[in-house]
Amino acid sequence: SAQNHQPARAFLCCLPRRVATRADKIGSESPAADGVGDAARKRPSGDVGPTPGPADKRRRPEHPSSSSAGSRDRHHHHHGRRPPSSADEKVRASHILIKHEGSRRKASWRDPEGVAISATTRDDAADLARALRDQIVSGDREFEDVAAENSDCSSAKRGGDLGSFGRGKMQKPFEKAAFALKVGEISDVVDTESGVHIIKRTG
Repeated sequence: SAQNHQPARAFLCCLPRRVATRADKIGSESPAADGVGDAARKRPSGDVGPTPGPADKRRRPEHPSSSSAGSRDRHHHHHGRRPPSSADEKVRASHILIKHEGSRRKASWRDPEGVAISATTRDDAADLARALRDQIVSGDREFEDVAAENSDCSSAKRGGDLGSFGRGKMQKPFEKAAFALKVGEISDVVDTESGVHIIKRTG
């Protein structure tokens, strides 16, 4: 009957569906884990990307355990919720992505045909990324400005911002580096399938 089918339709509506976004367009790639999203560029931004990230050749921690099970039980009884775990932890990060000949997608908004990217070795991309990082760390330039000009990720339009994400959302090397940073810190070169990244944890 129609009534019997209605719950089934409601259930199907809740199933996740992949929605095409601007990040799916050519030249848009992120450090997102496979099936999660894209956004990245050439090695200098999410890609982390960042998941994460041009046209020239370049190259919650868990709470300490209570003294006894009893004290934990009392804590849960009074507050009605479990202490946050690492699975709930999220970070916010920006990145600068420099793509190279080994990137899974050899095109970006800066190099739509992928000509320069295909002519850039991984080492060239890493050297460029480190040079850009040095400019930022020295205070000569702002991370956001460098990302906007150099990142092969579509997040460049947002100064490299990838927003907040939890574990399992980005490619493993990107995730590991982002979660290891303190807020305000900038990583060294991080390799993912998207290219090389410089990551800044912002939250």
